[in-house]
Amino acid sequence: MTKQVQRLDRVIIRFAGDSGDGMQLTGDRFTQETAAFGNDLSTLPNFPAEIRAPAGTLPGVSSFQLHFADHDILTPGDAPNVLVAMNPAALRANLGDLPRGADLIVNTDEFTKRNLAKVGYAADPVEDGTLSEYRVHALPLTSMTVTALADFEISKKDAERAKNMFALGLLSWLYHRPTEGTIAFLERKFASKPEIMKANVAAFQAGWSYGETTEAFSVQYEIKPAEHEPGLYRNITGNVALAYGLIAAGERSGLPIYLGSYPITPASDILHELSKHKRFGVRTFQAEDEIAAVGAALGASFGGSLGVTTTSGPGIALKSETIGLGVATELPLLVIDVQRAGPSTGLPTKTEQADLLQAMHGRNGEAPVPVIAPRSPSDCFDAALEAARIAVKYRTPVILLSDGYLANGSEPWKLPDVDSLPTIEPGFAEPNQEDFQPFRRDPHTLARPWAIPGTPGLEHRIGGLEKADGSGNISYDPANHDLMVRSRQAKIDGIAGDIAPLEVDDPEQAAVLVLGWGGTFGAISAGVRRVRRTGRKVAQAHLRHLNPFPANLEQVLRSYDKVVVPEINLGQLALLLRGRFLVDVISYNQVRGLPFKAEELEGVIRDVIDSE
Repeated sequence: MTKQVQRLDRVIIRFAGDSGDGMQLTGDRFTQETAAFGNDLSTLPNFPAEIRAPAGTLPGVSSFQLHFADHDILTPGDAPNVLVAMNPAALRANLGDLPRGADLIVNTDEFTKRNLAKVGYAADPVEDGTLSEYRVHALPLTSMTVTALADFEISKKDAERAKNMFALGLLSWLYHRPTEGTIAFLERKFASKPEIMKANVAAFQAGWSYGETTEAFSVQYEIKPAEHEPGLYRNITGNVALAYGLIAAGERSGLPIYLGSYPITPASDILHELSKHKRFGVRTFQAEDEIAAVGAALGASFGGSLGVTTTSGPGIALKSETIGLGVATELPLLVIDVQRAGPSTGLPTKTEQADLLQAMHGRNGEAPVPVIAPRSPSDCFDAALEAARIAVKYRTPVILLSDGYLANGSEPWKLPDVDSLPTIEPGFAEPNQEDFQPFRRDPHTLARPWAIPGTPGLEHRIGGLEKADGSGNISYDPANHDLMVRSRQAKIDGIAGDIAPLEVDDPEQAAVLVLGWGGTFGAISAGVRRVRRTGRKVAQAHLRHLNPFPANLEQVLRSYDKVVVPEINLGQLALLLRGRFLVDVISYNQVRGLPFKAEELEGVIRDVIDSE
C-alpha cells in the first residue's frame, strides 16, 4: 500500500508510560537516530524519584519529550504534537499538555478496569468520548508485541517488556527515522542474552512493519535535516558535556583530574562518565559521603591535581565547610552543583535554579568564590573549561551551577578543534626558592603560589586558621585578618577584568531587556523570538558569570527602561541585582520543577512592553 508522505518543519513527541516501560530508553534511541539523521533537536526527560514507584500509578509515570526540526530550535517544546501513552496513568498525567487535534497513540491492552480505577477513571476514556478532540490511534501494543514474538524462546513477561521497542519501531516508521543504529544498539546491549536481543530487534522491526502495512496510519511524516555549520556533530547531554569539559581541562592544563564524588541525582552521571576515561589521567573516587568527597578533592588539589567534586543542592550544604577551607587555603577546586528542586530532598528528579544564593553566600565568614552557569547542554563543556581556567589561574574554588534540565536534556554538539581550546597554565611554584612566601600574591591576579608538597624549599604551613600575609603563619592579628579578608575578596572581584563583557542581542534598540542565567536560555530566547515576530522590540542578554558579574553589567541594566528577569526560583538573581546596582528589575518566577515554556515567557514579555 502506498502511503502519503507529508512534510513538516518540526514535531514534538512525548513517550509516556510506567517507570518500568522503558520510556527513557525509547526516547533516547529515537533521539540518537534523529541526531544521526541531522535534525536539530532538544529533549526533556521526566521521570519519578522512586526507583520503582507502584505500577500503573500517577507517581510512577515516566516520560521523554523530543522536539526535532529542520531549523534551529531552542527548547524541547511547550506541548507535544504526539503523545504515546502506554497505560491509563500515562494518559491522565500528560493529557492536559496535549493541544486539541494532536495525535494520541494509546496502548489499549493496559486500559483494564483495575488500571483505570488506579488513576480515577470511572470509564474507559478511549471509548466514552473523553478523547474526541484528539486523533486517537487505539492499538493493542502489548498483545501485538507478544504475538510478534511467539516463536522466540522467551517468557511472556520478557515478550511484554519489548512493547517499547514495538512502539519505537512504529514511530520510527511514522517519522522516517533510520533503523540501523537502533538495531546495532540492541545487538550490543543484549549481546550476552542472544534470544532477548533477537526478540527486541524483532519487536522493533514488527512495529516498523505494522506502520508500513496497517490502514490505521495512512500518512508518513518527513522532517528534513537542519542546516548546521559544517563539522562533526554528536548528540550530547549536559552531564556528559561537563565530563568531557573536565577531561579537556586536564588535557589543556597538563593536570590530572581527580573527582571526589558521592552519588546524588541528578549529578551522578558525571561520575559514571568520568570513571570510563582513566586513559586521560582521570581518577574517580566514590566517597562514603559528601563531606569525604569534597575533602578528597581538595586534598588532590593540594597535591597538584585539579580537584573536582560533583553534587546537587543538598550536597553543597554539606560541602560548605570544606569549600570555605578551599577559600582559606587558596587552592583550585571545581564544585559542580547540578541543581534540583528543594528544599531538603524536595523533588530530586525535577529541575530548579534555586541554589544561586547558596553558591554566593552559603559559607561561614567572608568566603567569596566565583560562580559560573552554563546555558545549554552543550554549553556545559565550555563552562567546565572556563571554571577550570579561573580555578587554576586564581587559586580558588569555583562553583558551576548546572541544573537537572541541562543535565539530562540533550542537543547536537559540534566537536571542537582541540588545539583551539584555551591553554591553562598551572604555574607551580619553582623549587629551592630563597625566602619562599606561600601567601605572597601575584600583583596582577592576587593569586598565591601553588606549592606542591614535597618540593624542596617550598615547605609551608596549611590549614583553616587565618594566615599571616605573605608568610602564611597562623595569625590572630585583627589588622592582618582584615587585610586577608579584603585580599581574598579583591582577588575574586578582579576576575571581572578577565571575563568577556556581557553581550546584548538588541537589533532594534528596544526599551525592554530580558536578562537570564543558566538553563532558562532556551525558553527565554524562544519567547523573545515570538515577541519579535509580533513587531515588538525587545533585547536579550544572558549571564554566564554570576560572581563576579561582567564589568559592564550595570551599564547594560541602566541602558533600558525595564529589565525582566525570569528565574526558576523566587527571585534570587533579581535580589542580587537590586542590592548591587539599585535597579528595580521585574522578577518573573516559577518553581514547578519544570523548565519555562516559551509561550508563557512570550506573554510576560508582551505585557511588560505593552505597559510602557
